[in-house]
Amino acid sequence: MLYLALGCAALWLILWASGGKPILKRREWRFLSAIFAIAAFAGAGFAGLRGAWEPGIVLVVLGLWLAMSARRTGLAAPPGARGRMSPEDARSILGVHADATPEEIQAAYTRLMRLAHPDKGGTSGLAAQLNAARDRLLKR
Repeated sequence: MLYLALGCAALWLILWASGGKPILKRREWRFLSAIFAIAAFAGAGFAGLRGAWEPGIVLVVLGLWLAMSARRTGLAAPPGARGRMSPEDARSILGVHADATPEEIQAAYTRLMRLAHPDKGGTSGLAAQLNAARDRLLKR
């Protein structure tokens, strides 16, 4: 129980020191969340073997929550989902700089579309974003 209290105190200290800003990006959070979920399930099994059912149930619920948060995807809306895509969003999607020529924009679009096309294992949503970004930058 002492280790649990120390862990909570350390987590509170880290969150307090960050000032409410995100500490981990989405990819890092998913990785750590999966590791903590496994640790919570292992702790629940250990607590269950020792006969401590209440902490075991709490750890199982915590592990399930962490496992579900590790699997959650698509929380943020894509750049063009709020309406018309801005040129900055379009450039960041295609990975081109502000003074890119139409040939550079088309080359970046072609390179990314080879990877993101639905027939090549990509998604239709990602292909639509690439199309919208290219159209926005080339003013089609």
